[in-house]
Amino acid sequence: MIVSESWERAKTGLARFFGRRGSDAQAEAELGSAQRELDRARAAGDTHAQELVRERLRQRLEEIFRADPAAAGELAQLLSALAPDSSRTFVSMVSGGVNHGPAFQGSHIHGGITFNVQQTPAPAAGGPVRPDQVPLVTVPFSNRRAELAALDETLGAPAGGARAVAVDVLDGLPGVGKTAMAWQWAARVRELFPDGQLYVDFAALRDQVTPLTGPGGDVSEALAMCLRSLPGGDLGMPDSLAERTNLFRSRTAGLRLLLVLDDVNQPGQVRALIPKGPGSAVLATSQNRLRELAVHEGARLISVGPLDEHGGLELLKDRCGAAAVEAEPEAARRLVELCGGLPVALQVVAARLVTDDGLTMAELAAELGDEAGRLAALALDGEESEVSAVLGPTYRLLPPGPARLYRLLGWLPFGVFDAGVAAVAAGIDTGGAKRHLRVLVRASLVEPMSDGRYRMHDLVRLHARERAAEEEPATEQAALAERVGGHYLVLTAFADRALRKERLRIAPLADLLREAADPFAAPGGPPPLEWLDTERPAVLAVLRTAVRHELYTLAWRLAEAFTVLFLYRRYLGAWQESLELGIEAAAAAVARARTPGELAEAMAGEARLRSLLSRPLLDLGERERAGEELAQAVARAEASGHLVLRASVQEFLGRYLDIVDPPAAVEAYRRSLELNERAGETRGAALATFFLGRALDARGDHREAMALLRRALGELENREEPDRRMAGRVRAALGVVHGHLGETEEAIRELREAVDELGAASKGMQYEAQALEQLAGVARRAGGRTELVRECLSRAADIHEALGDRDRARELRERLADDAGE
Repeated sequence: MIVSESWERAKTGLARFFGRRGSDAQAEAELGSAQRELDRARAAGDTHAQELVRERLRQRLEEIFRADPAAAGELAQLLSALAPDSSRTFVSMVSGGVNHGPAFQGSHIHGGITFNVQQTPAPAAGGPVRPDQVPLVTVPFSNRRAELAALDETLGAPAGGARAVAVDVLDGLPGVGKTAMAWQWAARVRELFPDGQLYVDFAALRDQVTPLTGPGGDVSEALAMCLRSLPGGDLGMPDSLAERTNLFRSRTAGLRLLLVLDDVNQPGQVRALIPKGPGSAVLATSQNRLRELAVHEGARLISVGPLDEHGGLELLKDRCGAAAVEAEPEAARRLVELCGGLPVALQVVAARLVTDDGLTMAELAAELGDEAGRLAALALDGEESEVSAVLGPTYRLLPPGPARLYRLLGWLPFGVFDAGVAAVAAGIDTGGAKRHLRVLVRASLVEPMSDGRYRMHDLVRLHARERAAEEEPATEQAALAERVGGHYLVLTAFADRALRKERLRIAPLADLLREAADPFAAPGGPPPLEWLDTERPAVLAVLRTAVRHELYTLAWRLAEAFTVLFLYRRYLGAWQESLELGIEAAAAAVARARTPGELAEAMAGEARLRSLLSRPLLDLGERERAGEELAQAVARAEASGHLVLRASVQEFLGRYLDIVDPPAAVEAYRRSLELNERAGETRGAALATFFLGRALDARGDHREAMALLRRALGELENREEPDRRMAGRVRAALGVVHGHLGETEEAIRELREAVDELGAASKGMQYEAQALEQLAGVARRAGGRTELVRECLSRAADIHEALGDRDRARELRERLADDAGE
């Protein structure tokens, strides 16, 4: 609640507002009592008590809004006189961002995006942005003084002087507080690492590891994440784990960094991410004792055990107040014992004590003692679960709405989510989900994150999943998978269209999207590429779940829309997996089709996804497999009768044949051009013309290639939205053809223009380097242009270095050195 120096001036108006269903005197007494409670809590520094008062007033406002939708406008006018800049935000906050009036109609299609998607920062004028990625500890942190001091000793040496990179690993049980300790230490030593702090959560990355990505898939992805945050970014990101490891060492050689690696379970996850810069440090957390790191990397292993009695009591004092613990010392000690010293369990206990008026520590200890005994009797191994013993009573005290949401969150295939996802999971509006989530946060069953999302601890998720299996209808898990899958399909489709307006799409989603609000089109909406990247683990998990629940049409449509991410970010393993899941689903949809229309759509979807799959397969060196997928794509596309799809598949086939059988590529491109023209697909025709021109030039048909390339250039430049990058590639190809024809000056002119155009185009650097090398080749053959050759090769080498292709950069610099020696 807003409380300021204007309180007395506002009291009369606020009392009248609160008293709309009662007397002004009663309302004024209520507000006065709230003010006194807040003053006492502030004086004592009791943030929990302050939040309780605020929450009680927030709930009163929600009751008013539900009873009278016009009340929001009245409150906004009242607050406007006091705080003009904050009134609208405050009313939206207390009402949950939901329209409670009659205009709110229909059911959820998707829950929107309710967290802050981080825009990838552009490089600052003075240099790259310093990464600061380790999350903040959002609750009071106590104890662990010995462990923090040990970290200071090993990792926190002051800057200055050359020293080895230090590696420490915190290991211990789940829920023992390893992550919170790592985050806390990182916050304490931010200034010791002037080049920044990088953070990798391996628990989230493990969701992406499948037999396709292999055992090193999470390590490769972690390296990519870190490389994107370092100077050079993700331009030219290498595909292999070995290349990414080498590039990471090169880029960190002159930097002093801290890497926090959360929840690792293999030594290799740490080994690959040890930076090269002197004074840097790595702090990892693990449930395992990674002795191999101590032997080979000199890592120090620090075991983090449960809190002892003193530590547990200190945690309770931090959460409940020292007076409460001192008033019932024996009961407080019993609570620590019943929780097994696990901070995750003690936090739930503290939340019960703070939020349950009148509940004493002795009463809670007796309740948990009964629960622990019951669970111990049921346990197969005779051991009780401290966390389950604590969660059971807390769960049973939840109101019905939050309890149901808690159960359903356990069925989500991922542990980090926003309020929109929670709303869709429960089939309720977003405002209701936010209210239920506040209850779960107060009970310490979910944890709010700094970006507005929520995290559910793995142990808590398991308990929620158990409760869902026991209490929800047998059909509810599949229904939830369909609701959440539909949510991600809509948002991914909107992001796809925001990034690429002109792209072949098979899935007929127009009607679905027409009924939904596009968050990316709204003023100040989230950046679509960053949203896709942030939600990548969730989308992959949703795809797997959809296939498992036989939601085949939803799955292949989502896989098709999701592929736009991989046109910008080279996650080859994830791209391959998502497409293979989509192909499996589309093939199953073909088998299940009941009408000719359903059959044609599913068959076209399968053809589209198989042709797209050839891209990551070729990049991964799997040429034979790529050819097999394209053969099946051609057959499915022909059977579907979809002209534009058939043209697109022929283009993909041509690009494959460019590598394995160049003469045959010409016919594939001719077929693609013919089909695009028949379908009236002008951009597709321009691209097919470009690829055909290059193939003819490679075959020696230079004059025909020249004519086709000029035609493609005109079509790309004269579109309503000119494609500058593709136009630059076409112009470079024209320069190459001029060179083959001996037209040196024309070749140099076209290639110079191509270099300028590609240098200015988004994601045109790799093509700019190619054009520079082609220009250097023409100039060398012409003779007398030594400076132009040197300038082009030097710039190309710099670009290849920035893109991570150090081998090519070295070759070009060796060529420059040889030229200088002649």
